Amino acid sequence: MADMTDSAFCQIVRQIGGADVVFREMVSSEAVVRDNVKTLGMTDFVVGERPIVQQIFGSDPLTMARAAAIIMEHANPEGIDINMGCPVYKITSNFNGCALMKEPERAANIIREVKNAIGETPLSVKIRLGWNDPDDFKTFIPVIEDAGANLITIHGRTKAQGYSGVSDWARIAEAKTIARVPLLANGDIHEPSQVVEALAITKADGVLIARGALGNPWFFNQINNPQIISLAERCLVVLNHARLHIAQYGERGLVTFRKHLAWYFKTNKIGFEIPGIKEIRVQLVRISTFSELENILEKLS
Repeated sequence: MADMTDSAFCQIVRQIGGADVVFREMVSSEAVVRDNVKTLGMTDFVVGERPIVQQIFGSDPLTMARAAAIIMEHANPEGIDINMGCPVYKITSNFNGCALMKEPERAANIIREVKNAIGETPLSVKIRLGWNDPDDFKTFIPVIEDAGANLITIHGRTKAQGYSGVSDWARIAEAKTIARVPLLANGDIHEPSQVVEALAITKADGVLIARGALGNPWFFNQINNPQIISLAERCLVVLNHARLHIAQYGERGLVTFRKHLAWYFKTNKIGFEIPGIKEIRVQLVRISTFSELENILEKLS
């Protein structure tokens, strides 16, 4: 997830445990090949995050291949993932993300070039059901498999739906009957308790969790170990996450940590009611220093 699944967040997920592999936020292939320092820095990992997959996006096959090779040399992730599922206009308007589902030949060329560039490193592709037609995946999956995709993640909505409506797990089940490579289900798996149901319906080989983990890095452990996280533990993890965020971005970067705080203290993420939580959230999304955060959480816990 762009601007969310950075190194600090992935380290917290790993420290808590339960996730088999983590996928880092997507980076622009164009920016990577232009030697953009900030973008390349987004692919930096610490040992504790591994195994890890770096997601990239772009529309030019040779640029995508070169970017993948640069990332492999720079950070050596355990896998590369190509985003062909993002529905956001600023991505699709440049023929990136889900727009590639309208151009199967271009998509296949991208996969072939990237696969040639990274050799034996596993290559996965993130897609949706389709652009407008929720049955596009039926012809798209064989194309990207033949081009060299080693794993596919499918989100159960079309680009036209965006994030409205519901993720069609039944169609993901159809995708599983078509796919020859491992397939992960994605979309509307917001609670750990839904994982078993999603796997039962889709028959997928696994699930890819996105928004469900925001504000709840315990998600993956809770699949097999259901539990309510105490407020004291939540506050300790938030402070640890904030320290890692500062280490990555500097204390001024706490402004960008506010979005995580908003997720951590949603009532549905906490799992129980806290008197005055709305006012506390207002304070949290205005913090600019670590001491401010500590003071608020000390009163809360």
